[in-house]
Amino acid sequence: MARAPGSQPSLREANSARIVEAVKAYGRITQVELASATGLSAATVSNIVKQLQDQGLVETSATTRSGRRAQLVSLATSTALAVGIHIGPRSLDLVIADATLEVRASKRLPLPPDHRSDTTLDRAAMLIADVADEVGASMDRIAGVGLALPSSVGMGRRRDAYQLPGWSEVDVHQLLEARIQRPVIVLKEADAGALAESRLGSLRGARNAIYVHASHDTEASLLFSGTVHGGLGGAAGALGHVQVDPSGRICACGARGCLTTRVSGEALAELVRMSHGPMDLRAIVRAARDGDPGCRQVVTDAASLIGIALADLATVLAPDRITFGGELTTIGEAFVTPLRHALSARPLLPSVDQLLVEPAFPMDGSARGALVALQDTIIPSPARSMEG
Repeated sequence: MARAPGSQPSLREANSARIVEAVKAYGRITQVELASATGLSAATVSNIVKQLQDQGLVETSATTRSGRRAQLVSLATSTALAVGIHIGPRSLDLVIADATLEVRASKRLPLPPDHRSDTTLDRAAMLIADVADEVGASMDRIAGVGLALPSSVGMGRRRDAYQLPGWSEVDVHQLLEARIQRPVIVLKEADAGALAESRLGSLRGARNAIYVHASHDTEASLLFSGTVHGGLGGAAGALGHVQVDPSGRICACGARGCLTTRVSGEALAELVRMSHGPMDLRAIVRAARDGDPGCRQVVTDAASLIGIALADLATVLAPDRITFGGELTTIGEAFVTPLRHALSARPLLPSVDQLLVEPAFPMDGSARGALVALQDTIIPSPARSMEG
């Protein structure tokens, strides 16, 4: 029988869920800080923490804050490990972590252009086993795998939106699960990057935020109340499909003049082909970092267009904070300065020094965020534990 919304058990379950979510968000937090973060009384927090500890969901340890004894609460440690993977057009990033999201090992594997889905998933499965062996774990200890992919739609949505050549209509979730015999979840790389920054990095504590992933393609992720907002069909945050050139080229989505047609890795390579010869995004980024004026110019121009689209989005959504990640953003000021100028030009936005923050994970954020998404999926809810 469903419990009445206002019943005492229902209220206790809701409060327990609030405490678990706060512990997930902050990692290690005192009971006093939990009371402040959740708005619950200190007595309520103390009682619920004890219940959660009895259920094996959290653990406590003694610490000091401002010279006073305090009780530190964290998620219960487990021998289980989780794997986060990000597969992009030219690389595969893998991280393996414990239940507290402490990374035990990480690997980056270069991939050939237009790599095939079957070959890449085979390599991913072998790499998972190799890295598990490196940390002294068998595959039985892997609780699951979170997989982030370039996509214009969110977790569990249309496969034909994968932005890797030849991967459309591939059931990545099913194929990887069959290879490793462990649970797999799939999400878009921008959402994964946003989760990493929100839970572990520069967006931590922000209620509403925007994360921009700029690499071979550019997409965004929207965080409302600390949670990724997928929107109808999971299409929220498709920044790469905002129109920036009404008379521009036709995009792969079928529309004309999308941001992607001007700032994708393919578009940037075309801009430098006459002066530099064939270059991929990795080579353009490397040359820009080394001071090549032509490559720095195309990056700056791309960042200016991204900044204009981002400023429009921020003016509508009024986020607390904005951050970014992806290969294109690692160039530094050649990318960041145009973003700052675009945001500064909007009077309704707060100070850009307050709004735009440096990412904690500019390159491996999507792999780390896949871990966060997996953890949110495999950690039992307080309500289920109480009912069991």
